[in-house]
Formats: sequence, C-alpha cells, structure tokens
Amino acid sequence: MSTALSAPTLGGAERPEDDPEEARTPHLAGSVRTDDEAVDRLRSELRSLGHVVVAFSGGADSAFLAWMATDVLGPSHVLCATAVSPSLAPSERAECRSLAGEWGLRWTEVVTDELADPAYVANDGLRCFHCKSSLMKALAPIVSSEQEAAPQGTAVSVVLGVNVDDLGDHRPGQQAAAQAGATFPLVTAGFTKEAVRRWSRALGLRTWDKPAAACLASRVPYGTPVTIGTLRRVTLAEEALRGLGFGQLRVRHYGDTARLEVPLDDFALVVDRREQVAAAVHDAGYRYVTLDLDGFRSGNLNATLVVDGTGSGRPPTTNGTPVGPNGTPVGPGGTPAGPGVDGCGGRRDVGGAWDDQVGGDR
Repeated sequence: MSTALSAPTLGGAERPEDDPEEARTPHLAGSVRTDDEAVDRLRSELRSLGHVVVAFSGGADSAFLAWMATDVLGPSHVLCATAVSPSLAPSERAECRSLAGEWGLRWTEVVTDELADPAYVANDGLRCFHCKSSLMKALAPIVSSEQEAAPQGTAVSVVLGVNVDDLGDHRPGQQAAAQAGATFPLVTAGFTKEAVRRWSRALGLRTWDKPAAACLASRVPYGTPVTIGTLRRVTLAEEALRGLGFGQLRVRHYGDTARLEVPLDDFALVVDRREQVAAAVHDAGYRYVTLDLDGFRSGNLNATLVVDGTGSGRPPTTNGTPVGPNGTPVGPGGTPAGPGVDGCGGRRDVGGAWDDQVGGDR
C-alpha cells in the first residue's frame, strides 16, 4: 500500500459503509452503497499487471484509475502521463498537475503531435482513432523507460480509464489504444460510470462529480478541419464561460457561430447573464452566439455518423459533400449551404435539431 495518498485505502473497515451515520467521516460522506466485488476485481487486475502507465486526463475515470493503481502498486510502479497538445484545455492541464500533487501520484507530461497528422486534421469519424494512435506512439519511449524499473518478467502496460458504459458509444480511440496494446482495467472489473463516481466519492476524491470534459477537438463538426486557431477560440470561450459560473458546457464551433450547450437548469443563468455570456464568446472570436434549446447532451452528435462494414464512422455525404437531414448540403464550418437559414448559421426552427446532424462531439 502506498502511504503517500491522502484518501483512505480500501482495506477492511475502511470500505464504504451502508449506515449513513457511520459513513460520515472526513473521507466517507453520506450513505454510499458500493460493489465490493468490482473493487476486488480491479485491485486483482492491477496486481496482475504489476507496473503500469496510466493515461491520465484528470477526468473522473482516469483519476479514479490513477489513484487506485497507485494505492495498489505504489508510486514506483505507476506513472501517470498526461498528453499535452492544443486539444487539451489549459485548465485541465493544471488540474492534472494539481491532482498529482494532492494524491502523491508519480506524474509526467507527454507532448502529442496529432495536429501534424493530416488524417486527424481532416476530422472525419476516425479522428479519435488518429488521436489515440498519436498518444500511444508518444507513450512508447516512456513505457520503454519504465520497463527498466518493472519487476523482472513484468511487461509494462498502458492503462486507460475506459468504463463499461463507454463501450456502447462511437469511440474509435479505444480501438486504436487496444491495437497498440493498452488495457482497460475498469472494464475488466465491470465498472460503470456511476460506480466510478460512487467509489470516488466514498474515497474522498474530489473528481467524483467532475463534469465530463472531452478534448477540445470534439467541439468541431465532423468534416471541418481541426486547427490550432479553432481550438484556441473554443478554449477561450469555454474558459470564460466557466469563469461566469457554468460548469457543464460545450461551445460548438460553426465558423463565425458558437452554439452553446448547457444543462437545461442553467438556461435561467444564461438569460440572467446574457450580456456577459455574449461578450465572453464574442471576445473569443465568434460573431454570433446561439443557445441550443435542447441543452447539454454529451456525445449527441455521434449519431450522425454512418457506420460502414469495418466499423468506421464517417459523416454522411452526397458526392463527397457532407450533408445534414434530408440531404441538405453542409457548408464550411458545419453551416448549411444554401437558402433557408438565418444569419446565425442554423435553421430557423428552434431546438438545435439540425445542428445535431452535422457536428461531432463527446
């Protein structure tokens, strides 16, 4: 067991309790019902791996996996690596550094160069495949270095915080990682997203309720090239909006138009702070600011992808031109090409239904 970790370990009496009163300790808040068997399986899986490199994004899943791996194997046998590129929000990079310090994780950054790959920049349905391939390539020298410190006969493994719920979505990055030899201990142990959050809360990990934060490239509609300039605009807009009190949000990039997604419960806050919201997004470089009346929906745009016989997702097209519903051609930036649209880059009907059909997101 590692003694450097600030949260309690999972041995014996320190497991989450069913009794609400007994559970109210500095680390075990509220009544938390847990699946001890899943945690036992996870600990067993990590012990069998022996020495791992955790792809550490700072999200709820990878943070839980990083903490558990370090607790089970000790810092000398767990390296948490954060991929740094223009698609990583500066606040997320800072969060990874902060968590590593708080929890006593052995941590490093690794620079990835996915933007140097034309296939990634093209931004079709396999963008995540190319991104994860870039990550695995960047991690290869680190894995080789870690191998020298691994127990004799133990092969260092790259582990990702993929959970069971992730398996049902369009996630070509998982395929790329698996092909390169990565493993998914949370899946092996049977952890759902809810179980990850429940156990994280029981352990006192502050990431237990952290909103999902996909890479910034996921804000760019499929078929629209991913560029540093576009990612910078999205970054500036989202960081500014978080500064106004919005936790869960997405800024969808459609050329000069930013389409905001926030939870329905935050609509009143958007209206109340309308001028500040608009100014923040305009300052990021957008001419138009729109609010999606359907609210925040993680991964909603992946439904637009056409899945071919190989399992590869690509945007629907007509003669090579991306299209929306009913064959409507899609112009630059994901906006409709042709009549019937307003000056904000979307259809006149409300709700954002058309926009859902031309973009890509987590």
